[in-house]
Formats: sequence, C-alpha cells, structure tokens
Amino acid sequence: MSVNPNEKPEPGDERAERPEPAGKPVAGAAPGVPEVSEASEASEARPAAGPAEPEARPSEGAESAPEGAVPSPGAGAGAGAAPDGRRRLADALWPPRITRAQLIVALLLACLGFGLAIQVSSTSEGSALRGARQEDLVRILDELDDRTQRLEDEKTRLEKQRTELESSSDQAEEARRQTAEKERQLGILAGTVAAEGPGITLTVSDPVGAVESDMLLDAIQELRAAGAEAIQVDGVRVVANSYFTGGGDDMRIDGTQVTAPYVFKVIGKPEDLEPALNIPGGVVQTLEKEQATATVERSAKIVVDALRPAKRPDYARSSSS
Repeated sequence: MSVNPNEKPEPGDERAERPEPAGKPVAGAAPGVPEVSEASEASEARPAAGPAEPEARPSEGAESAPEGAVPSPGAGAGAGAAPDGRRRLADALWPPRITRAQLIVALLLACLGFGLAIQVSSTSEGSALRGARQEDLVRILDELDDRTQRLEDEKTRLEKQRTELESSSDQAEEARRQTAEKERQLGILAGTVAAEGPGITLTVSDPVGAVESDMLLDAIQELRAAGAEAIQVDGVRVVANSYFTGGGDDMRIDGTQVTAPYVFKVIGKPEDLEPALNIPGGVVQTLEKEQATATVERSAKIVVDALRPAKRPDYARSSSS
C-alpha cells in the first residue's frame, strides 16, 4: 500500500506505524544477518548530522592569569609559559640600561677605593715602627707624652708671664726683669752664654772611619726633638744654624775639624734624651750598622762652656729703636 508522506496518519493507525522495539528481529530478515539495534544506528547516524564540534578551549581564567604566575602541571598552556617568562627576564636585564647618575656614583666609588688602597699601601710599607717591639713602642709613646707635657708647661709659663706683666704695679720694672730672663735663655740657645744642668754624654767611636756627617746631624736632630737645650760636640757649640760637612778623618762642624771619638755634651731631661737615641731604627742602631759604637751616660750635671761669638746683623735692626 502506498503512503503519502504529506498525509498524517489516522489516530488509530499510530500503533501500526510505530517501529518495532530494539532487540527483536525484523520480519522477513534474511537468516545469518546480524541484528542492528536502534542505538547503534543512532551512533552511526550522529556524525552525519552536522560538522564535528571543536575541541574544548582553555578556560578564560587561564588566559587572564598574571604574568609571573606558575602554570599548573595540568594546564595546557604551561609548556610555553616558562620560556616566555625567561625570555622577558633576559630582555629586561640585557642590554643593561645605565643612567648618568649610576655612572657618576660608580666613578666616585672607584676613585674612593683607589685612594684608600694607596693610603693603606703607603702606611703599611712606610711605617718604620712596624717591626718594633712592644716595650719600644711604649717607650716612644712615653716620649711623645713627655714632649706634649713640655709644650704645655711652656704655654703655662708664658701665660703666667703675661699675667704678671699685666697685674704688676710697676709694669716697667717687670718688663725689664722678663726681658733679662729672656735674654739669658736666648743666649743659651744662641751659644753666647755658658750653661749647666742635668743631661747626658753621648760618645761615638768610629774605628773604621765609616761615620758620615749626616749621621751626626741626625743625632743632633733627635736630641733637639727630645728637648735638648744646649749641645756641645768636641769643643764646638752646636746651635740652630750649625752645619756638618765631610766624614771619616775630615769631619767638620761649622768649618771646625773634629775627630773621633765624637763626644756630645747635652743638657736636658735624661729620661727623654736617652730613649730618643735608642728607638728602633734610631741613631744608635744606625751607627752600629756602620761598625761604630755609641754609648750614652746620664749625669746630674753637664757643663756646656763652648761659646760662639755674638754676631751682629749687617742689615737687620730692632723695630723699637
């Protein structure tokens, strides 16, 4: 019987037109043909229904993740995120972006380090007391303390003189007294007046003639620095403008020849004068290296009686006259 596809079936005919349930053999099917269920037919017919659905896209949360976030092991985009982060870090660090302020700071630090290195090197290499013993360092420190005390005493004395001069009822007489005292002191320093007092006697023996004039001059300078007030060498008064020449058998002081052994008579504080000559690298050690010997003797009374003629200046005159 022919069926019109546009014609709706009658209500009573719905039952006749309903398909057979799955699992039942179709009437008239050939034996040996496998039965086909409706589920398998539906699965076979589904691909033909339309185009294949696209694969699931990564969630929008993964796309909007922060730049430095570490992707989870299961995320699909985790494999490409790590190289991108390293690449961005490398781009940020290289090439370096150096500003003018950074260059100025680096230059200043380099100059500061160079200066400190030079200072440390010069201090460590030029120190003459680097290998000194502890007792020698203590003695040198005591000598410096004594020298400082002498300067303080001199300052106190001058302030006292000024006070006496200002408060004296007869200022003219006080001025004359202080002038006479100052003249006596300057005469001792100039070598025009004899002097006596405590001090030391330094004897330098030179059996091989190796002592030079600069060695004796170094001894004079060390004694002056230690507070020597009057010095005499072999009958020659040593003053501020004295000079040493020659050496060996032709040693001269201010043009006067002196011979070994050289005897120094020095007035000053013996506790300061003797250590000044015996410091490490000082006068005594220097002379011993030249096969000369130096002996120091303390004395409660040293007489310095060698005098120098008072020389009148040719051009200078007192401004008060």
